[in-house]
Amino acid sequence: MIESKVALVTGSSRGIGKATALKLAEKGYNIVINYARSKKAALETAEEIEKLGVKAIVVKANVGQPEKIKEMFAQIEEAFGRLDVLVNNAASGVLRPALELEENHWDWTMNINSKALLFCAQEASKLMERAGGGYIVSISSLGSIRYLDNYTTVGVSKAALEALTRYLAVELSSRNIIVNAVSGGAVDTEALKHFPNREELLEDARNNTPAGRMVSIDDIVNTIDFLTSDKASMIRGQTIIVDGGRSLLV
Repeated sequence: MIESKVALVTGSSRGIGKATALKLAEKGYNIVINYARSKKAALETAEEIEKLGVKAIVVKANVGQPEKIKEMFAQIEEAFGRLDVLVNNAASGVLRPALELEENHWDWTMNINSKALLFCAQEASKLMERAGGGYIVSISSLGSIRYLDNYTTVGVSKAALEALTRYLAVELSSRNIIVNAVSGGAVDTEALKHFPNREELLEDARNNTPAGRMVSIDDIVNTIDFLTSDKASMIRGQTIIVDGGRSLLV
């Protein structure tokens, strides 16, 4: 009997993370739903996933803390004994101008948005090796390569995430683990509600995207789906920009 494949999506109780978890469940993956605060939403997501005929477990863990990451992976090992896909989606950040940032703002954002990838990848690689390989995909943003108001901590943390993606892609290739990232344009998710200039970002995306429309959650999820498939096996260490061409313009 062939064991069902397993996918962990961090921050998967809502938004892009939830949509990604559902997409992978539709493909037959058992799903590990990770959350930090939204237990009710995580349990609701698990219920939706199990209706698709696969298993789902819910694990609370702040991925900015390596000890919590280790505990999460111990639960994954106990429940499934393997891991085939890691979608590093959980994100947070303090939205202030650079000159107003404090040390705890910097540490909080960097820990969740970039340090988490390193320590999740370390633990994931152990389980993926047992399964003969796997895929790691992280979610970045255009703020990693261009200036966005109030976005200093997040932009720098995402730039670090993209650099780490390249290093991990090289070092994990010998283990048949494929590592990439997806960077999206403005997507109207719950996370965007925390941006003080949310309406300005949405207006810009609606009016100035060459493709003629905003990026949707499905656009991001479909790219993740591609990057976790055999069709993308020779794409490694890349950050795929999904923004309808917005970043090509000033």
